Amino acid sequence: MSTKTRVILIAVLGLVLAGGGFTLWRAVQPGGIVSQQGESTGKALIGGAFTLTDQSGARRSEADLMGRYSLIYFGYTYCPDVCPTSLSTMTQGLDILAESDAAKAAAVQPVFITIDPERDSVEVMAGYAEHFHPRLLALTGTVEEVAGAAKAYRIYYQKVEEQGSSDYLMDHSSILYLMGPDGSYLTHFTHASTAEDVAKGLAEQVDPALVAGS
Repeated sequence: MSTKTRVILIAVLGLVLAGGGFTLWRAVQPGGIVSQQGESTGKALIGGAFTLTDQSGARRSEADLMGRYSLIYFGYTYCPDVCPTSLSTMTQGLDILAESDAAKAAAVQPVFITIDPERDSVEVMAGYAEHFHPRLLALTGTVEEVAGAAKAYRIYYQKVEEQGSSDYLMDHSSILYLMGPDGSYLTHFTHASTAEDVAKGLAEQVDPALVAGS
């Protein structure tokens, strides 16, 4: 089994088991979009409190995301392919949506949270964020702060050492979460989702009237 396949399987399994006793009755549709049809026994326990630092050095928390939709991805800047591909899909999806509905696109805050704080400093995150969406909020922090954020969003990650080298990779979930203005989980996209899938999913979920100040 390839690393990418294992990452996707782990992420989907994590969503099914999240919160202990919670059953996610949303089937993954072609393209990686999660169907909103069906019923569940409770609310998805995804999202919660965190305190991190953005690419300008300002301290941020979950309170900064309240009042608008947020599209959140956990990854790391040294990732060779999965992370840049996912962030590009996020960016392109928002761009596609902006062409048809600028208000909906503007209601969504794209967020990138590192799972490799040992290498992803504020400066590194600032330079990396410039390659993607102009409104991308890039967050890092201490090892403990990042672990807390990842736990809140049910993100799996683990350092993978390379034999004979001081370098390493990070094995991690590759999930793009859409959270509502109240911080609640709405849906997610997988590494298999295309930019068109993201744009369509956002168009179906986002209501600019619910955004603070609109």
